[in-house]
Amino acid sequence: MTAPWLDIIGLGEDGPDGLSPAARTRLEGAEVIFGAPRHHALLPGLAAERRAWPSPFSALEAEIAGLEGRPVAVLVSGDPLWYSAGPRLLAALPEGAATLHPQLSAFQWAAARMGWAFADCETLTVHGRPAELVLPHLAPGRRLLLLTRDGQSPAEIAALLSRAGFGPSRMTVLAHLGGPQESRLEATAESWEGAAPDLHVLAIDCAAAPGHVPLPLTGLPDDAFAHDGKMTKQEIRAVTLAALAPRPGAMLWDIGLGCGSVAIEWMRAARGARAVGIESQPKRRAVAAANAARLGTPGLQIVAGTAPGALAGLPAPEAVFIGGGLSEETVTAALAALKPFGRLVANAVTLESEALLLSLQARHGGELRRISVARAEPVGPYRGWKPAMPVTQWSLAT
Repeated sequence: MTAPWLDIIGLGEDGPDGLSPAARTRLEGAEVIFGAPRHHALLPGLAAERRAWPSPFSALEAEIAGLEGRPVAVLVSGDPLWYSAGPRLLAALPEGAATLHPQLSAFQWAAARMGWAFADCETLTVHGRPAELVLPHLAPGRRLLLLTRDGQSPAEIAALLSRAGFGPSRMTVLAHLGGPQESRLEATAESWEGAAPDLHVLAIDCAAAPGHVPLPLTGLPDDAFAHDGKMTKQEIRAVTLAALAPRPGAMLWDIGLGCGSVAIEWMRAARGARAVGIESQPKRRAVAAANAARLGTPGLQIVAGTAPGALAGLPAPEAVFIGGGLSEETVTAALAALKPFGRLVANAVTLESEALLLSLQARHGGELRRISVARAEPVGPYRGWKPAMPVTQWSLAT
């Protein structure tokens, strides 16, 4: 194990007063200190060479690696491991090279100022990420703490909340927490106006507009999606998602993306779940991208093309769904790419596709099920059952 030579030090708005004795000692002995301009301004009088974070930030790893063995410090805000540079630096360095000196995170400060039980809050970041990521977390009574991009972010998020039916939600901007410039701004999302200080945490006490029915994380109704009529309908989608078994951080290949309904629900179902959709038709790709943004999964990656050719070079999946373009070649490529303990699910509605699934199951194993759904619809002055086309589903756990 390498002897520690890098110190990653969390710094609050109170500057040196909030540092532990160990962190102060390491700063006083450092030869090089990295930090943002505001971090350096909070710690005057140190003898070390001062360096700004490089742009792009990824260059910091190489710059620090070139100083290996010298006493080096990196200044970050609050907790180095919570939406900060700590995990990235630790991954790039030999084990034991770095020592962490955490401070109270901005989230903890914000929860304390709001009087909210921290364990009951959802913590998110939209710093350098699409603001739409907040949308799946909206639910009446839910409390969100967000790290934002800048002073314009609250207005952007207020507009998102209002369009999503959460205009009455109370938004509180908590700026420069724990320092002499600490301030607070409050308003509902629907009445929010103007900018906020750049350095802040945004607290949201979610409240739905009267009469608005919030969307669930999964089990979305069909009319939540724009589509051209060809999509995996709600009941079939629910069975398909159950077979795919979403997991936090897991990658899905959705082959035959269509309007994106399966991939979008996969990403909403588990925190950090990712998806790549393969779709040959430009109009459907555009519709899927719009659905993903509106439903809070803007990270859905959409690839133009058809399988199996379009699968080359994609990140290895934990799960594969084949909803269109089913072929033996596509199944072979998907099974070869799946990570250990992965899952493949394929749906078929035509007799030819069903025959292929029967053949594949006979060779590879797995489970076959036939799913039939009928919905009550008007028949003159009465109602009757209108059946949808039955779906044959093959699922295989590797």
